Amino acid sequence: MEPPCDFAQLQLRCVDQIPWRYELIRPLVLFEGGTATPRAQETHTHPQTVRKLTRHFAQQGLLGLLPNNLDVMPPRRVRQVPEAVVEEIARLKALSTGLHDREVARIVLYKVGYRVDDKTVKALWQQSPPAAQGELALGDDHSHPDPYYARVEVIKLYYQGWNKRSISRFLHISPSTVYLWITRFEAEHFAGLVDHSRAPQAPARKVWLPLMLDVYHLQKRHPDAGEFRIWSLLGNPEVSVRTVGRIMALNRQIYEDIPHVRKPRAAQDPAPHPYKATAPHEYWFIDGRKMDFALDGVKWWSIIMLDGYSRTMLAGAVAPSEASWVALMVLYTACLRYGAPQTVISDSGGAYIADDFEAVCQRLQIHHERIVSTQGESYKNLMETHFNIQRRLFDDQCSLTPPPAEFAQVH
Repeated sequence: MEPPCDFAQLQLRCVDQIPWRYELIRPLVLFEGGTATPRAQETHTHPQTVRKLTRHFAQQGLLGLLPNNLDVMPPRRVRQVPEAVVEEIARLKALSTGLHDREVARIVLYKVGYRVDDKTVKALWQQSPPAAQGELALGDDHSHPDPYYARVEVIKLYYQGWNKRSISRFLHISPSTVYLWITRFEAEHFAGLVDHSRAPQAPARKVWLPLMLDVYHLQKRHPDAGEFRIWSLLGNPEVSVRTVGRIMALNRQIYEDIPHVRKPRAAQDPAPHPYKATAPHEYWFIDGRKMDFALDGVKWWSIIMLDGYSRTMLAGAVAPSEASWVALMVLYTACLRYGAPQTVISDSGGAYIADDFEAVCQRLQIHHERIVSTQGESYKNLMETHFNIQRRLFDDQCSLTPPPAEFAQVH
């Protein structure tokens, strides 16, 4: 039997929770026949606490008596690092103290061939003894009698894993110089590390005053000739056609006696467009254009309706002729999608002055205005500009679709 002992005296000697908890349940785990209630009365604790600690001790041993907020981590395996890695890190620490952990890990990988993470590098860097400041075999950049070998040293350090800032700080040269030598080496290899001549690499200037005077006299004798004709009359193979064109443009700005030279006029403010829309569907523009290619010997027409506010193509159609039924079909399609506009502007073509077209506009309460192209009013129809874009960009694509159905789909 356990000799009698005052638990209060033992509690005074326990400075930690674990010994106190063990003394609390020791009679119950060492001697059979004891229960939690009498032990709780002896120690002035709650019976549930005694039962809980007894159960945890039976399941986990002494670990069950640890506080709940204390995490017990198993010991980690220490990775064995080769001695060559430790020596390389010590060498780098002696060379420069401004290297980053990942940079050191990259240098170790290139030099030793051993992959190590930055946390291990940091631990080994701190464990390595401090050493005197070392130097490379060739010293820094300013101690070389031949700059070529200093530039080779920059390339060697860069391909060993050093970054540009560390190379600049260690060799006492600017970062821009380091970047210059690395860029030249990647472009020209070792030939880029040799001193280059600072003489201008551009060819000798060929445009001088005698040549400009020769071109000037040719321009006066042949005012309608272009740059290629003047170049052929000049007979100088060392001068290109483009150079002759630049000389001609310069002569037109200098000499006023060259014929067909337009005098610069004062810039004038453009007049406002008479049909400038301030809201969507205020003005619609309709026009037709005969396309530059033919399908089965017939040149088809492209009729398009344009919104003057958003410049959106509202509807369009293609037909062998610019007839009123085609214009009505385009107007019907646009109104079916967007509703009726306030005003429709067209030219004085037969399709738009027809009675059927006028009757539909009156029935839909659309104001129809006709412009006269022969009186210089073509600029009022905004569809003219979009037809120029169609002619330059889309006529070639449309000409590759001979069947009319496919042609209409592409249109």
